[in-house]
Amino acid sequence: MSNSKKYIEEKIINPVSGFLMLAVLLMLIGLGSFGIYYSIAEKSNIILISSIILCSATIFILPGFKIVSPNTALVLTLFGKYYGTINKAGYFYVNPFATSALKTNFGVNRKISLKTMTSNSPKQKVNDLLGNPILVGAVVIWRVVNPTKAVFSVENYNDYLNIQSESTIRNIARLYPYDHFEDEEEIGQCEQTLRGSSQEIADKMRDELQMRVEDAGIIIEDVRITDLSYAEEIAAAMLQRQQATAIIAARKKIVEGAVGMVNAALEQLDKDNVVVLDDERKAAMVSNLLVVLCGNKEAQPVVNSGTIY
Repeated sequence: MSNSKKYIEEKIINPVSGFLMLAVLLMLIGLGSFGIYYSIAEKSNIILISSIILCSATIFILPGFKIVSPNTALVLTLFGKYYGTINKAGYFYVNPFATSALKTNFGVNRKISLKTMTSNSPKQKVNDLLGNPILVGAVVIWRVVNPTKAVFSVENYNDYLNIQSESTIRNIARLYPYDHFEDEEEIGQCEQTLRGSSQEIADKMRDELQMRVEDAGIIIEDVRITDLSYAEEIAAAMLQRQQATAIIAARKKIVEGAVGMVNAALEQLDKDNVVVLDDERKAAMVSNLLVVLCGNKEAQPVVNSGTIY
C-alpha cells in the first residue's frame, strides 16, 4: 500500500467582473419589471408568467457575487469538488452554486489571509541536553502561500501550525545544553548552547518547522526565541552555581595579578638592593603580600619598630 499523500493541484481562476454582471442583473430586473407592467396593461398571461420567471431567476444569480480583499484568497468548491482559487483583490462573479471551501462555525463563507502573521508559542517545560528542566517559548512568523493546500490538506491550518511549532521547539531545545560550564565532560563536544547560540538554534527550529508545515501550504519566515530560563524547581540552585563560577573566575584573576605583583616587587628589591632578604624572609613577605592583595577586606597595618632579624 502506498503511503504517498495526494494533493489537489491549485487552480487559479480569473472570474468575470462583478460590476459587469451587476449591470446585466439590473437589466434583467428592469426587463422583468417592465414585462409584468406590460402584461397587466395588455392582460397577457404569457408575458406575465415569463416576466415573473425572469425576475425569480435573478435570485439564483445573487450568490455568484464575491468580494476579495487585498492579501486574501478565496477557495471555491462546486458540488463537493474543487472549483478554483481567487487570489487577487476585486469584485467578481463566479458560478452561483460555487461556495467557499472554508466556513466559520455559523456557515459563513470565509477567506484565507495571505498576510504575514505571528504565532506566539507559550512557555513549555523541556529537558535540555544535560537533563535540566528549562522553560522555553518562541514566536513564529509565517504566512500562507498555497491556499488550496491550507484548506484541503489539513483540518485546520492554524491549529496544525501551533501544534507543530510546540513540537519543533521541544525537539530542538532538548538537543542543546542551556549554558556551558567548566566541566567539559558534562557538556560533551556540544559547542552551541540555548543561551549563547539562540539565533543559530532558532534558525534550526525554522528549518525543521518548515519541513513539518510544507503540507499545509505555509512558509515559515522566521522563528525567534522569546523566553528562556531554568524551571522554577532548579532556578535557585543554578543561580548559585553561576555565581560560584563567576566568583572562582574572579578569584583566579586576582591571584594571577597578585602573584605578578609580588614577583615584580621582589625583583625590584633585589635590583635596587633596597634590602637583602633570605629565603625565609622572602617567604614571609610573599605570604603577607598575597594576604593583602587577595583578601576581601582591607588589611590592618602592623608597624614593626625593631629590626627585621
